[in-house]
Amino acid sequence: MRDLVHQIRRAEAGEIDYLAVCAPSGLPVAVGGIDYMVKPGAGTLWQLGVHPAPQSCGIGTLLVRAAEERIGARGLTRAELGVEEGNPRARALYERLGYRAFGRELDSWDVQAEDGSLQRYETMCTLMRKGLA
Repeated sequence: MRDLVHQIRRAEAGEIDYLAVCAPSGLPVAVGGIDYMVKPGAGTLWQLGVHPAPQSCGIGTLLVRAAEERIGARGLTRAELGVEEGNPRARALYERLGYRAFGRELDSWDVQAEDGSLQRYETMCTLMRKGLA
């Protein structure tokens, strides 16, 4: 809960944006964030995800393009993201959208287990970037 409050405060301060793509019913089918504080001149996309049912229907593309528009509207010249090396479908999407790999980095975050406890998840990510016109 503390992290949620912290992220809401960051959004209010303009440090991050959080986007959702909703179905006609109003329910979200995809979400993602943009962090403007990670690297100068860039918006860093994070927590990108599409519900499994509508995957491969263009929703991820819509989400990423909307994020890029937000980044460009701030006058920033590039978008960056990290994609888990075990997620080739996501990497293929980013490559189709013009992102190019420029490095690797170990990333980690807390996930809630079925019993409600928090567990640390670690993964190697490929860092990717795209110049914005």
